[in-house]
Amino acid sequence: MKRSLLDSQTVLYGVLGDPIGHSRSPIMHNRAFRECGINAAYTAFHVTAEQLHGAVEGIRALGLGGVNVTIPHKVEIMPYLDKIDEGARIAGAVNTVVNQNGVLTGYNTDGIGYVRSLKEETGVDLTTARVLLIGAGGAARGVAYELAREGVPCIYIANRTSKRAVELAEVMGKYTEVIGLGMDEIGDIMHEVSIVINTTSVGMSPHVDLTPIPEEYLHQGLIVSDLIYNPRVTRLLREAEACGARTHGGLGMFIFQGACAFELWTGKPAPIEVMREIVLESLQNRG
Repeated sequence: MKRSLLDSQTVLYGVLGDPIGHSRSPIMHNRAFRECGINAAYTAFHVTAEQLHGAVEGIRALGLGGVNVTIPHKVEIMPYLDKIDEGARIAGAVNTVVNQNGVLTGYNTDGIGYVRSLKEETGVDLTTARVLLIGAGGAARGVAYELAREGVPCIYIANRTSKRAVELAEVMGKYTEVIGLGMDEIGDIMHEVSIVINTTSVGMSPHVDLTPIPEEYLHQGLIVSDLIYNPRVTRLLREAEACGARTHGGLGMFIFQGACAFELWTGKPAPIEVMREIVLESLQNRG
């Protein structure tokens, strides 16, 4: 029987971020809990940088089952946790926390969810791909690590601040060939890469007229992927499609990273299609 009422046995989950009002995670996870008959509820917590440590202590004090972590806390939350999963440690970012009897363990499901989505939705063979990652933040770390684990032979990481790209390339260089560069250098390598991935927030609603790379860099031989899922089709993806490139949006990553988190919290298989359906409905209704 599917539950819908809260009671004294309900386990609370949530997402920590700043800003957080745009998040579809509560809609997705509450629908998943109900579908699986799990007595749980999920909400959004607006947490500033100054409040982050207190919020983490609140997870323990209030007995939350766990939380998701989004911008800008994915790196900063790590020192406040008791344990860090190996994948999250290597990626250098946490997006999911599990509370087990007061012990808080951090995981990174972003990269896992992204790669699962990319493979399922494009059918790409990553073992022959040369990838350009735009951005060097927490999301880029998780994605780069999982791409390396999947056998990608070469990853370029480009960032406005080239120093950050080079630093991340040095960390990830233990797992595959990784080269860091500035955004002003990507024109030199665009015809060497087969996949372009935007891991930044450039182009996210409400700034939908922005794009992370110039249109003239795009070409027909590319798969162009954007981690942004609102809007579903960003300016980057529109311009890529117009020049004949294949495109891949961020909704699948959002669904699959959420599914991985759900499974870590509950130990049950996530109802992925139900989660996808409710998020799509939300995006269509609210824009």
